[in-house]
Amino acid sequence: MSDFDLDLRAVEDHLDDEDEDADLTGSVRLGVLDGTTPGSEWYDTVMDGNVLVLDVKGDVNELAAGFARDVREDDGSLVHFRGFLIVSPPGIDIDTSDL
Repeated sequence: MSDFDLDLRAVEDHLDDEDEDADLTGSVRLGVLDGTTPGSEWYDTVMDGNVLVLDVKGDVNELAAGFARDVREDDGSLVHFRGFLIVSPPGIDIDTSDL
C-alpha cells in the first residue's frame, strides 16, 4: 500500500463555501387553490423565492390559469401530484424521478 498524504484542511481552504453563495430566503408555503386567491398573488409569492404546495379544489388547469404560464415563462416549475400543485421559483427544480 502506498503512502498517500492528503491534507484536508488545505483542501477546505481552496473550496468555495456554497453556503455563502446561496440565497435561501424563501420558505415552503401551504395553501388552497380554489379560485379565491388572485393568480398574481400566487405568482408574486413564487417569484419572491417561495415554494407553493397548494391543495387543488377543482380543475387545476382552470384554477392555475392566472399564474402557471407566467411561472413557467420565468423558469419556475409546476407539478400536479396527488391533488396538490407544487410550484417552485427559478433555480429550485422539482425532482419527479421517483414517481
